[in-house]
Amino acid sequence: MTGNGTGTGAGTEPEPTRRDEPGPERARRDEPGPEPARADKRRYFVLMGVCIALFVVSWAVVDRYSVLAAVILSAVALVIPPFAAIVANVASATDRRRP
Repeated sequence: MTGNGTGTGAGTEPEPTRRDEPGPERARRDEPGPEPARADKRRYFVLMGVCIALFVVSWAVVDRYSVLAAVILSAVALVIPPFAAIVANVASATDRRRP
């Protein structure tokens, strides 16, 4: 039963290399960047705290007086997280740039 031609024996061809295997360029590009500075982390957490506070205040307090103002505060809060992520990643982005 060993010579049935299924290709499972010792004479099979080697598997082709996969495209997602890390090569020298890919390994360098996929390495995590440096740890953000303490000040960057602090700015990130402050911005995210402001975001959460705006959501809570807008729908727990402000909507009793003006729904439009609550919606505007929520819209402002929605814009904050992308900027907070940019602030948190500035150090790693600048260190990854090629000289």
